[in-house]
Amino acid sequence: MDLRHVVLLRFADGTDADAVARLQAHFVGLRREIEGISAAEAGRNVSPEGLDRGFTHAFVMHFRDDAARDAYLPHPAHQAFVDALRPVLGDVLVIDYRPDTLP
Repeated sequence: MDLRHVVLLRFADGTDADAVARLQAHFVGLRREIEGISAAEAGRNVSPEGLDRGFTHAFVMHFRDDAARDAYLPHPAHQAFVDALRPVLGDVLVIDYRPDTLP
């Protein structure tokens, strides 16, 4: 069953747009490097509601199952992304979920 991995980010003050764009491309590119990722996307918050609590970007990955997510977390390509993100990270929130199938 498909599993979603949602990462909400707030970049550190002073992080430039080029650095953010490179990190977004790096994240989305992980789907070509790590087996079991069926989709990846990233983008800036555009909600007009004002409920973002300072988080400015969403990074979302779709895994085919829990085992694929479990293999991704320690994978060297994912760890390289984390290492690139760490110097510009202000805050992060991560949740994983399975889409509910409603009647």
